[in-house]
Amino acid sequence: MNLVAVYRIRIGRRIGSAALVADGLHTRTDGVTSLAVVLGAVGVMAGFPLADPLVGLAITVAILLVLRSAGCDIYGRLMDAVDPALTTLATEVVKATDGVLDAQYLRLRWIGHRISAEAGILVDADLNLDTAHNIAHDVENRLFNDIPMLSGATIHVSPLPPVCRGKSNRTVHVG
Repeated sequence: MNLVAVYRIRIGRRIGSAALVADGLHTRTDGVTSLAVVLGAVGVMAGFPLADPLVGLAITVAILLVLRSAGCDIYGRLMDAVDPALTTLATEVVKATDGVLDAQYLRLRWIGHRISAEAGILVDADLNLDTAHNIAHDVENRLFNDIPMLSGATIHVSPLPPVCRGKSNRTVHVG
């Protein structure tokens, strides 16, 4: 396998570049298809004339598979798709922060090669402003520590009305 292709794919995934990953996949496909052409030529020289068209069909299938994969990745990025597992992780991080009673919402989106987060949290209505503000900062810091490629987070704090406390699995949308 082409080391340059592996390097591009690995770096592209690490920095969140769908274009660099697609380029690495393209480079890898070029290497594999070049080897396939050589094998096809050897097959024809060895007296198997169908080797050339069969290799051509295999190359076509390989290119179409890479095109589909890269196209889906880039289209998803254009549509702000974020891995659902990452959204689940971010939600768990928010809910596990001391002082957070529940998460109203959490949105992650790609902005270039970085991810931006927006979250609404519910806290005890009896907290003072400084305490609620500190909880929001704790949420922000935990998101930065646990979510790869996160470049920004906006945390909105809402008080959970006393009447809603103690109800499990219920998100209350305030205001």
